[in-house]
Amino acid sequence: MNPTRVLYDAGQSLWVDNITRSMLDDGTLAHYVRDLEVTGLTSNPTIYDHAIAGTSDYDSSISEHIAHGKLGEDLFFELACEDLRRAADLFKDIHERTDGVDGWVSLEVSPLLAYDAEATFRAAKAMFERVGRPNVFVKIPGTSEGLVAIEESIVFGIPVNVTLLFSREQYLAAANAYLRGIERRVEGRLRPLVGSVASLFVSRWDRAVHGSIEASLANRLGLAVAAEAYCAYREVLASDRWQRLANMGARPQRLLWASTGTKDKSVSELLYVEGLAAPFTIDTMPEATLLAFADHGKVRSTLSAGGNAFDGVLRAYSDAGVDVKALAGRLRSEGAELFSASWRDLLKSLEIKGAVRQG
Repeated sequence: MNPTRVLYDAGQSLWVDNITRSMLDDGTLAHYVRDLEVTGLTSNPTIYDHAIAGTSDYDSSISEHIAHGKLGEDLFFELACEDLRRAADLFKDIHERTDGVDGWVSLEVSPLLAYDAEATFRAAKAMFERVGRPNVFVKIPGTSEGLVAIEESIVFGIPVNVTLLFSREQYLAAANAYLRGIERRVEGRLRPLVGSVASLFVSRWDRAVHGSIEASLANRLGLAVAAEAYCAYREVLASDRWQRLANMGARPQRLLWASTGTKDKSVSELLYVEGLAAPFTIDTMPEATLLAFADHGKVRSTLSAGGNAFDGVLRAYSDAGVDVKALAGRLRSEGAELFSASWRDLLKSLEIKGAVRQG
């Protein structure tokens, strides 16, 4: 049996962390859906910057939209929404068959708004309406300001992918924002069925401490932090607070593993995928990681809902002087800065492409 099928049968959804126009045009994404059990996708500014700057796939659309007065962010969202609509339509059957549990695509608001709650909410509302598909998550970062926007978006009925989460505490803050939003919908006698996922970034932990800890601890921190978050996630699902909402028709905010491509070439490229097989979660994989897992991946075990088998690893890191809580905050801040930098690069690429096409 295909390893991707084994993982899917173990209860984990497989998404691909990429979207390009060529994937849609040449049938690559359809192949992933048909043959590799892919049931959704995510995107980010870096992915789009590479696709727009590095290929000619978007050139004709860029010219067309510029001719109609589209520039900058407005131009980008026109291009991205065209892709997202096509991808959302491709996943429509899965979305309907799973009653909205799966079959989602994601696009984020401008990372430049990460510390502005009101502007983020307005952007999320405008984006969801602009794409015009029910199976689109708006990605909002889990900053303190982002959490305010997330709650308001959920109240308004906007599906949200909470991004840039790095720890158990950050995950719980995102879960609370989601729960508060659903509770307010219940209080307002609104239907409490609003989709959401909480995206925990994994590999960046090990990159952050690379070279600063002893060899026996290398490439274990990401898995340890993720396992800790998974235990918290299962506790949320088992809580009286959640069960009351579920009884009213709400659906859980699922935990999603992001950044699951291995950065250290000295270890398995499937380290995080194989280590984070877990029921009722999502793994969004870079294309190379997805194809590698489909070729030779193994599902040896799944994470336990009770007790973190990596507790000893977290203690060892603490004993080695690594302040995990402080590092989680730093990683979130750095992540927001990296996405903002990619966003600016993306807008610059569009400006260059537009100048070339107009010239």
